[in-house]
Amino acid sequence: MNTSDFDYTLPQHLIAQTPLTHRSESKLMVVTPHTSQIAHMQFKDILSLLTPNDVLVFNDTQVIKARIHAKKQSGAKIELLLLEPTQDTLTWSCLIKNARRLSIGDTLHLSETTKLTLIHKTTDSPIHTIQFDSPDSIWDILQTHGEIPLPPYITTDIPDAEDRYQTVFAKNKGAVAAPTAGLHFTQDLLDQLKSKNIQTETVTLHVGYGTFKPIETDSILDHPMHHETVHIGQDTADRLNQAIQAKKRIIAVGTTVVRTLESFMTNGKLGHGSKSTNLFIYPGYQFKIVNALITNFHLPKSTLLCMVSALASRETIQNAYQEAIKNNYRFYSFGDAMIII
Repeated sequence: MNTSDFDYTLPQHLIAQTPLTHRSESKLMVVTPHTSQIAHMQFKDILSLLTPNDVLVFNDTQVIKARIHAKKQSGAKIELLLLEPTQDTLTWSCLIKNARRLSIGDTLHLSETTKLTLIHKTTDSPIHTIQFDSPDSIWDILQTHGEIPLPPYITTDIPDAEDRYQTVFAKNKGAVAAPTAGLHFTQDLLDQLKSKNIQTETVTLHVGYGTFKPIETDSILDHPMHHETVHIGQDTADRLNQAIQAKKRIIAVGTTVVRTLESFMTNGKLGHGSKSTNLFIYPGYQFKIVNALITNFHLPKSTLLCMVSALASRETIQNAYQEAIKNNYRFYSFGDAMIII
C-alpha cells in the first residue's frame, strides 16, 4: 500500500490551536462503516450511543514535561525532547534539535547543579541518548526545567497546557504526547458512565515516538515502527476477558488503547503485564478484541490514519474526513472526535 493512499488536504484554519473551554462540547462524528452512515453529535451526547453491554477502555498515561532547553558552555541553546528512560531514570533517549552541533561527550547545562551529557549519537536515526547529572530526581528536574511538549502544529501559547493537554484520568507518568481521544472526557461524563452501569477500564501506553513518527517511506509496509511500552494489570485483564466471554462490545478510547489491547491478545485471551510493542495496524489487519474506537482526526500519511482505515476501510475514512472538512470540524490534538462503530 502506498503512503499516498493515506493522504488528504486539510485547510490550515481547521487545525485546532486551542482547547475548547468545556472538553465535552467538541463535535462527535459517528461513523458506521457497514452502513456507510455518518451522523453528527456533540461529544457529551455519546452516552446515548452506549449501553451496559459496552466496555470503554482508557489510556491512563500522564504527559510529562519532556521538552527542555539546555545551554552549551558557549551559551548556545539546545532544545531536547525526552522520549523514554533507557537504563535508569537519569539516562534517556531523546530527539535533539540541531543535533549536528553536538558531539558525544558534550555537556549541556540546565542550572548550576543540573547538567546532561550526550553519551550516544546515531547517524541513521534522529534518536540519541543523554545522561543527567544532578542531585535531584528526574521528575524534579522536569518539573523545574521542562515544558509540556505540545505538537509542532500548535503555534499558539497555551498558558494552562499542563492541565489541558492532559486527560482528567491521567495517572502514570511517562508520555511525551497526550492520548488525545481521552481529552474529551470530563469527570462529570465519567460519573455518568458509571451511573449508567457502563464498565470502564484503564491500560497504559506511554505515548512516544512510535505514535507520532511520520511515515517517510513510499510504501507503508517499509515504515519502521518504534517500540513503546505498554501495560495491562492482571485484574484489568481478568475483567476484560470476562467481558469478552459475555460478548460485550470493547470500545477503545484512542489509538494507543487499540495498540495496547491488540498487542496483548493471543489465542482469544487478553494477557497482562508489561511489554514493548511495535505493532503497526493498517488495512488488512484482523482485529482480535477491539470492536469500536473513539478517536480524533489524524495527520495525513500517519500510522494513526492507517489504523483507523483498518477498522473502517480507507474509503470510509476518506469520506468521513471530507465530511469533517465540509462541516468545519477541528482537527488533531485539541480537535473534535469520531467514533467508529
